[in-house]
Amino acid sequence: QEQLVESGGGLVQAGGSLRLSCAASRSIFSMNAMGWYRQAPGKQREMVATITSFGSTNYADSVKGRFTISRDSTKMYLQMNSLKSEDTAVYYCNADKDGGRSWGQGTQVTVSS
Repeated sequence: QEQLVESGGGLVQAGGSLRLSCAASRSIFSMNAMGWYRQAPGKQREMVATITSFGSTNYADSVKGRFTISRDSTKMYLQMNSLKSEDTAVYYCNADKDGGRSWGQGTQVTVSS
């Protein structure tokens, strides 16, 4: 199991931006894949964006063109622009490595309209 710690959440007005970070206990590049998921109250957790070890990215249709996933050797990031009230959720990072999946504790993002 990897230790993952998210940061960067907060309260922002609609149309604003936030950048989330996810720090891991070992090199980000050692992960097979990583991703950002979110869970709004009363809803199931959903995929927001993923990135593979090769750098290939995938986004949920609802965030395409607004969110960007990236990484360096120490952290994974989610740049969120043009935020909407429906983006309000707890955001989690996860990491897949050697057949196992780890999750962070989550960071709250609240978008006020």
